[in-house]
Amino acid sequence: MGARLRVFLTPEQNKTLLNLRTAEVSQKVKDRAEIIRLNAHGWYVEKIAAHFKLTIQTVREVLHKWDKLGLEGLWELPGRGRKPKWTEVDIVFLEKCLKEEPRTYNSLQLTQKLERDRNVKLSPDRLRRVLKKRGSIGSEQGKVTKGSKTR
Repeated sequence: MGARLRVFLTPEQNKTLLNLRTAEVSQKVKDRAEIIRLNAHGWYVEKIAAHFKLTIQTVREVLHKWDKLGLEGLWELPGRGRKPKWTEVDIVFLEKCLKEEPRTYNSLQLTQKLERDRNVKLSPDRLRRVLKKRGSIGSEQGKVTKGSKTR
């Protein structure tokens, strides 16, 4: 059995972690803050892990991150998942083309135009989803409806 991990908090740190419970942060951050507070109040790692239904190693990692990084260790670092191939400027370019040019485009033609003019490769399906999410396509500009458009 390894050595017991114990965190000691100043009153200011304790208050900050307590305030995170009501802040607009993710549930993981709230749980990590509570893990640190419980450990500072004398709870053992095994009891905290059972309380949050986590592994002992996960609780230990949270406590070690707190020791090394402090408050910054509660948040996850960016970098997971694939980065988008397009930027906001590319989509604005397409919206401008759709508004100003007299012709109509389908999603395949828009992807070809985007690749030709901006050197950005997107699939027609992905482009259609991005434009729909922004509310850029459809008969009613500027809003996406959840229901049927037919009356």
